[in-house]
Amino acid sequence: MRLPLLALLVSGPAHGYQLKHALETLLGAAYPPPNVGQIYVTLGRLEKAGLIEGEDIEQPDRPNKRTYRITAAGRETVDAWFEESTVEPRVRDEFFMKFALAPRTGTADRIALIDKQRRHYLKSMRELSRLAAAGNRDNQVAQLLIEGAMLHLQADLDWLERCREELE
Repeated sequence: MRLPLLALLVSGPAHGYQLKHALETLLGAAYPPPNVGQIYVTLGRLEKAGLIEGEDIEQPDRPNKRTYRITAAGRETVDAWFEESTVEPRVRDEFFMKFALAPRTGTADRIALIDKQRRHYLKSMRELSRLAAAGNRDNQVAQLLIEGAMLHLQADLDWLERCREELE
């Protein structure tokens, strides 16, 4: 959450609810909606780290609201983030850990684990398909997010099939 919030602040100052709305609008329904409490906690940490500065804005008939703007150090952090490659090989996969440990514990059958995980992936694929069909075609980012998630799920399903073949 830290770096996406910083990136949003590059375009100008905003308060927490504006940032929440910007993320939801950008990413669409396929991405889990951010928790506004988490956003404000993260903004507080970013401020303490000197990456953003907050300013209280007085509002008549309402409590003050705090608006945040990015600092030079925050901008450097965002620039560095965009320069870095995303390193996420899925070596630390929780399902695979269960799959690997099942024979040692004797408490789970590997084929049953594969079948259960496959059902879960297929359910997720159906939900994403519904989102894609119902989604706003004008939100290209959200559509690409859904497509990427579906491609990952298809790869996961193919991998599960490969695991099953190894056991047979």
